Amino acid sequence: MAASGNQLLPAAGAYEIDQAASTVRFDTRAMFGLLPVRGTFAISHGRITVADPADESLVHVVIEAGSFESGNQQRDDHVRSSDYLDVARHPEIGFRSQRLERSGADATLYGELTVCGVSQPIAVTLGTVAHEGKRMTASGTTTIDRYAFGITKAKGMTGRHLKITAEVVAHC
Repeated sequence: MAASGNQLLPAAGAYEIDQAASTVRFDTRAMFGLLPVRGTFAISHGRITVADPADESLVHVVIEAGSFESGNQQRDDHVRSSDYLDVARHPEIGFRSQRLERSGADATLYGELTVCGVSQPIAVTLGTVAHEGKRMTASGTTTIDRYAFGITKAKGMTGRHLKITAEVVAHC
């Protein structure tokens, strides 16, 4: 993973994501960009494989599509419906990294995000990566275009772009 400053990287190995301690947040806008909409998804499971060299590290995360939560039950039910995430047919959202690129203290994970059975390339900018013993915490941010995944209902009424932030705790 990435190190900031003189911080050492986590030890090489497979780290299982602690779904209870990890979260995926989203931020978007609705009603023609006037209203902010924020919420979360739950991580079902995942693994971070820290490699030596670190550039060969990999991440695989599975998110429960039905865990979409924005604080508005009517909206949440609608987003879970076939108009948006279609959780009955596509219960999982997945991310699988393909490569890690580092430039100085910055790092980006490149991989594929799969939503509603459609896979698209994305880049996740890594924030902090810290470790203590066999415990690692990491954060990453990306912006996705829901249209790229075929989710095109309510154009103008529902935000097209979502900022996604993952905060992950994993144990070796």
